[in-house]
Amino acid sequence: MVFEVEIKNSILRMNCLGSIYGASLEDSEEIFSRIIDELIKYPSVSSIVLSETREYEYDYSQTRMLVEIANAIKTIVRERRLTSIRNFPKCPYTPSWFNWVNALVNVRLKKDPIGAYVTLIREIRHVKIKAEKIHGIEKEWHKQYLEQILLPIKEILEKCKLIQIAKPRILGYHIGDRSLYREVFHPSIRPNFMYTKYLAQPPHGEVIQRYRIGETEIEIFRIPEKARYFYFVVPPEFKLAEDDYMLLDAARRILEERRPKEFEIKDQSRLRETFLNIGQELLRDLAEESGVAIPPKRLRRLAEILARYTAGFGILEVLLEDEKIQDIYINAPLGRSPIFVFHEEFEECETNLISTPPDGERWATRFRLLSGRPFDEANPVLDAELEVIGGKARIALIRERLSPDGIALAIRRHRDKPWTYPLFLKRKYLNELFAGFMSFVIDYGRSFLIAGGRGSGKTSLLGASMLEILPRYRIITLEDTLELPVTALRKIGYNIERLKARSVITHVETELPAEEALRTALRLGDSCLIVGEVRSTEARALYEAMRIGALANVVAGTIHGESAYGVFDRVVNDLGVPPTSFKATDLIIICNRLRTPDGLHMFRRVVEVVEVRKHWKSDPLEENGFVTLMRYSAKEDTLKPSDVLLNGESWVLNQIAERIREWSGNWAAVWENILLRGKILSTIVEYSEKLQKPELLEAKTRVKANEMFHLIAENIKKEIGTLDSKRIYDEWVSWFKDYIKSG
Repeated sequence: MVFEVEIKNSILRMNCLGSIYGASLEDSEEIFSRIIDELIKYPSVSSIVLSETREYEYDYSQTRMLVEIANAIKTIVRERRLTSIRNFPKCPYTPSWFNWVNALVNVRLKKDPIGAYVTLIREIRHVKIKAEKIHGIEKEWHKQYLEQILLPIKEILEKCKLIQIAKPRILGYHIGDRSLYREVFHPSIRPNFMYTKYLAQPPHGEVIQRYRIGETEIEIFRIPEKARYFYFVVPPEFKLAEDDYMLLDAARRILEERRPKEFEIKDQSRLRETFLNIGQELLRDLAEESGVAIPPKRLRRLAEILARYTAGFGILEVLLEDEKIQDIYINAPLGRSPIFVFHEEFEECETNLISTPPDGERWATRFRLLSGRPFDEANPVLDAELEVIGGKARIALIRERLSPDGIALAIRRHRDKPWTYPLFLKRKYLNELFAGFMSFVIDYGRSFLIAGGRGSGKTSLLGASMLEILPRYRIITLEDTLELPVTALRKIGYNIERLKARSVITHVETELPAEEALRTALRLGDSCLIVGEVRSTEARALYEAMRIGALANVVAGTIHGESAYGVFDRVVNDLGVPPTSFKATDLIIICNRLRTPDGLHMFRRVVEVVEVRKHWKSDPLEENGFVTLMRYSAKEDTLKPSDVLLNGESWVLNQIAERIREWSGNWAAVWENILLRGKILSTIVEYSEKLQKPELLEAKTRVKANEMFHLIAENIKKEIGTLDSKRIYDEWVSWFKDYIKSG
């Protein structure tokens, strides 16, 4: 059979479509031999692609092993190791030796270099044994055959990495066995209907966790002598029959002609549904033309895969379906390194996925249209949001001018459902006391900033805190990149207005600057105000509004900072807010990522709660303006209350109590209410674990439970004139049990 071979940009591409030998050099002697023939002629090849219904690509390191074999053959020929046999004078063995070495070098070495090496070793041993038993001129001929032909060929082959890898394992090697090649050569695979490549062969290592997400299989490997884990993912599109790949490829080519328009891309759900319906009809028609009947379930499955790689975002959607993934990193230059993910249990992991330049261009176009923001040489940074089936994310893309190696992107995955305090309690991110304290503070409209480094959980905690606001209050959110769970809160009855401000990174002129957007928010009526992140000049407008009392409800936001003073320094010195205006902040909550003693693992915790007193004039640190209410204890792995909090000396809590008749001057009642709220939140977690109902930790239940807590407390107050914590708790538990039974 004649294979079409093309060499372009140092890539050797061989068309194996219709080949009876398949498209695998590790499995086929014929394919292996043909590749070696080409490498003898073109040794500068850096990668090899075998194309069938899928493309199999062997990277640089694997290709170089094959180039070494090709160069070894050329060296043997150049040094005349073969023709010099004929120079043995009057040797009767010359013809048979010549034929044997000729077959070894020009046939076996090209098809099966490991087998050729084993054959050579056996021949050397055989000749040595024979030479020991003979004398005279015959002994001299055998000695020359060894020293001038066989041993030099052996020395040449042993310089090749493939032979070096195989040498420890050739004892008892069966000539023709390809199992060693399958262990050495692992091509990345790219079905023709998609751009992303993948490694089908799992890495050598120990599987420490397996789980499934729908039809997608995931295995986490611990690799010997490596600190980083390996995330091996096998979605359904990686294990289809060849007929399915051919159908999908044909359908994709047709659908590519109908590229989504800009307005379609912005309406992702509508676009996906359109392509799903078109894809089903198209696949059915193509199958009928081929004389194949596809069952409805299989047809739907293929149509969903087709929609993912035409209307959707391809392999990104597979990764975003996994709730355990927190970040996705795709580095430039695309195609040279795997996709990396940050896993909530195993942290940074290498994956078996490799994005390609066409992937990058496609994603860049989609995100540019989706966000409405420019992404070109003049604007080499793009912030965008992505919401797909199973997850949503914040996208940061960079390109030339900033990234010399081309397009790269980082994706911060957000939970498709909002985080809640019960969810955080289960994960020990916070504790019962903190949850009860924050529920109390939020109820009474205080202002707070959640601070921490990147990935410390600031935005997630802010979203969970929004659920502590009763749905009876209106909320306005302000963000430059949409990350807060606004859509989810609307679905469970919240009255929310979302505002989007200009990114301080991309400076899109068509978007309002953050300070103007904030002043607009203040004119939209009495509302709770949630600022996605305080990072620029909007800080001045925010503090101005807080200071003059323009907002009577809770005001909250996130900000980068590792300590209370770090927040003050950023707000005052970096963002230009007057020091006295900073006093409008009531609380600063510090989150952090902490490391285990071995330095290999991280976990997230709320580590400090600090209140901002109002007596200081210029520097709260020097003038004792920062008072710690809770601090993380590493020994006990939990937040511990300070003496100030335990003794009822919190300025914030006393300010709240002063305005409520039943609590004024009654610290015990305030503390009891905080503990009651925390106990209710812990009870939700307990019932969820006891009944194995994780849905009880979600937003819908949390909001309903919070409303019922307030309604029960109101009824008891009306009935007996006071808030009886035990009775409130007992009645709430009774309601909660009925709520669970009602499903």
